[in-house]
Amino acid sequence: MKPEWKDKSLKEIQREVDEYISQFKEGYFSPLALVARIAEEVGELAREVNHTYGEKPKKPTEESNSVELELGDILFILACFANSLDIDLTDAFDQVMQKFNTRDKDRWTKINTD
Repeated sequence: MKPEWKDKSLKEIQREVDEYISQFKEGYFSPLALVARIAEEVGELAREVNHTYGEKPKKPTEESNSVELELGDILFILACFANSLDIDLTDAFDQVMQKFNTRDKDRWTKINTD
C-alpha cells in the first residue's frame, strides 16, 4: 500500500532549502563537497536498509534511525546540490521521465497487457 502523498512540490522543497541555507554566511557547500555528502547519506541509507530488511541487525549501542529519515537527508542534500548549481529539479525530473517514457517504454512487462 502506498503512503498518502503530500502536496509539496520539488520547487517548494528547493525554495524551503534555499531559505534555510540563506540564513548562514557559509551558504552552499561546493559541488564536490555536496557529492561527498550525498555519497555519505546513501551509505547511511544502505546501512539502515540492511538493518531493517537485510541480515545484519543493529548493535544495541547503535543509534536508532530510519529509512525514511535517511531518504529525507538525501532529498535535502540533493536540493542543496541542485540549488547551488541553479538546477530546477522539476525540469531535471521531467527530462528523465521523458527519457524513460521513450527509450525504456517497452523495456519492462506492463501489468495491463493482453
